[in-house]
Amino acid sequence: MKNLQRFTIIGGGIAGLTTAIALRKAGIRATLFEAAPTVKAVGAGLALAANAVRAFQKLGIAAAVLPAGRLLDAFVILDERGRTITRTDSRAISQKYGTDNFAIHRAALHQALLNQLTDCPIVLGKRAVSIDQSSQGCLIYFDDGTVHQTDYLIVADGIHSAIRKQLLPDSLPRYAGYTAWRSVVDSTGLNLTEATETWGAKGRVGIVPLANHKIYWFATTNAPAKDPRFRAFTVRDLVEQFGGYHAPIPEIISRTKEENLLWNDIMDLKPLSRYAFGNVVLLGDAAHATTPNLGQGACQAIEDAVVLADELTRTDRVPDAFRRFEQRRLKRTRFIIENSRRVGQVAQLQNPVLATLRNGLFRMLPARVNERQLETLYKVDF
Repeated sequence: MKNLQRFTIIGGGIAGLTTAIALRKAGIRATLFEAAPTVKAVGAGLALAANAVRAFQKLGIAAAVLPAGRLLDAFVILDERGRTITRTDSRAISQKYGTDNFAIHRAALHQALLNQLTDCPIVLGKRAVSIDQSSQGCLIYFDDGTVHQTDYLIVADGIHSAIRKQLLPDSLPRYAGYTAWRSVVDSTGLNLTEATETWGAKGRVGIVPLANHKIYWFATTNAPAKDPRFRAFTVRDLVEQFGGYHAPIPEIISRTKEENLLWNDIMDLKPLSRYAFGNVVLLGDAAHATTPNLGQGACQAIEDAVVLADELTRTDRVPDAFRRFEQRRLKRTRFIIENSRRVGQVAQLQNPVLATLRNGLFRMLPARVNERQLETLYKVDF
């Protein structure tokens, strides 16, 4: 029955593409609309945790995705002098939960997902601005004046989704209190096999080795929202900002080409009370955008795709499937949004005394505390 109904996905990011793949595996062919003139990655790189890799395995596409990235040995938090605060060994995690700490360039992940959708209608340059819903389905209005009719709509167009704002007018992005820069650089001469995050008095710096001799790096510092001084920061300014941090941080930042430097304030969404609205459902960042502190933003979008497809295979009543998807996802995504925000507040401490106390406390924490959090993140209801 569902193969005769029209499904539409708004958004061609990780959430939208993975959902299209998951629906196709469930026997549903969806049409996907993307606002940009091309389907491309926004950002630089990312690390996917074991729960995301398990989702890809569930969809049968892990073998197509994993060769495009790189498995890292560990995730290590350091102080600005390079001393270890915490260390999580990827091999130990992988033995318990499956492949973990998988790093990939966003463009490579997008291409691997697109390669799975050669038969999926993808319409570019179509930004959805509003919808009208009735018992007959849904009308989608685009900013170019065109209209598309569908039976069911999956909204996956990110944290600034106009459709979510129409459905939930108070669901506005909120600033986390710190701003970020990121880029991908050449790693020649640097034999790095671990992902690291350095916590210091001037902010945080993360380093994630990628495939093909590349490194993804990011840096954050506390700032007012939309601060014009930080908006204007150059590579030279960042080298000066973090020049006192341990090697190879200053060198990696200095390898960045000015035109490849990305900047944005860190935002999330206050947890929503619902994702399902009759014939419409929200997922990915449109539903539960989170700060990046737990490394779960993309992971949760990928989980969404698997859970939604699972519910759609259980009933011909699509609105019921959307509601059950909501029930399965609300508590988990709320936990991740709230805990990621708290971790960011702790990690962004830039008072030297408080930062020293924090680092000492983290070094003293029993291993079982970290293990409990990982179990919560990686044990997924698929």
